[in-house]
Parts: sequence; C-alpha cells; structure tokens
Amino acid sequence: MDKIGHRYVIQYFYLKGLSPAGIKSELNSTLGESAPSYAMIKNWVAQIKRGRTNCEDEHRTGRPNEVTTPETVKKIHKIILDGRRLKVRELADILVVGLSKSAAHRILTENLDMKKLCARWVRRLLTIDHKQNREDISMNCLAMFTKNKTDFLRRFITMDETWVYHYTPETKEQSKQCTSRGEPAPKKAKTTISAEKVMASVF
Repeated sequence: MDKIGHRYVIQYFYLKGLSPAGIKSELNSTLGESAPSYAMIKNWVAQIKRGRTNCEDEHRTGRPNEVTTPETVKKIHKIILDGRRLKVRELADILVVGLSKSAAHRILTENLDMKKLCARWVRRLLTIDHKQNREDISMNCLAMFTKNKTDFLRRFITMDETWVYHYTPETKEQSKQCTSRGEPAPKKAKTTISAEKVMASVF
C-alpha cells in the first residue's frame, strides 16, 4: 500500500472513532513493518480534525518537475550502475540537464528505489571453489551422520584458529561517554593494535 492509501485508511479509522494509538495498532496488525509511523498517523489525524478531507498530495509551488523524465531516470540508473560510490552531488553535476541535488536524491529513492549501504564485514570472501568444497564436505558429513548418528557425533571434531593480540584498542562506539550540555567532548589518544600476538587454536 502506498502513502496515499495509508492516509485514506487513517481517515477511515479516525471517522470510526479510533485514537492515533488505536489506528497504529490496527495498521501494525495488518501491514506489519510496512505500516506508517505513529508520528505520521498523529500528523494526519490532526489535519483531518482541522477539516482536511483530501488525502492526496497538495500542489507545491516552485520549480516544475520537468527534469524527472523517463530519460533522466534511465541516465541516472546507468551512471549509478557504472559507479555505485558516486555521491548525490557528483551525480547531479554529471548530468547536463541542470539537475539539483534534491531532485537527484528524489529520483534515486523514489523512482529507482535505491539507497546507499555500507559494505557488510565478512571474515573472508569465498571463491566458487571454496563454496563447492564446503558443500561437498557438508554432504559427506550428512551422509555419515544419517548412517550412524551416535558414532558420528562421538568422533566428530571441529577446529578453528585466530590471532589474539596482546592489546586491542577500543572502537569509536565502545569509547562513547555520557556528557551534559556544555561539557567538552571526551578525548583519547590514538592507539593501534599491539604488534605482539599469539595464535589460538580451538578444538
């Protein structure tokens, strides 16, 4: 359901006499995570109380939306696929249609439904051979487990190893402190991981 649909449902429940909290509960039970926020529901209930009946977006004055054309959207999509680390400002500067930063951001989020995400940290990037090897080993283990569960679990041993440093500095998140308004930000000296380390083998 789009945001216009959400507004009409909010209007309907308000006319039935539900409070914003009650409307939020009803929408959560039906829409789950895609339900609108409580702040949005509260805002629209307030507007309906003031006499608003139209749930469509009001016409906005200002620069016309002539730059958001299918051709522009297609160009932006191609540019993004060629360089996914481009900033919105850089993207707007590449196009010669005079696209503003806000218009470029709107096309990315609304027309293309894209957003920037940080790369997820993984222990290592596995190759096709690594993945195939893991699958083969897992299938062999499963076959042995199915054949004799008791003997398999009695004899099965797993092992991993990791480097343990003598000293590991705090991360930025770990070093956060509560401060009062007007207090200076806490300081700490820059430190690096200890050069001395031992290998821990865990069975």
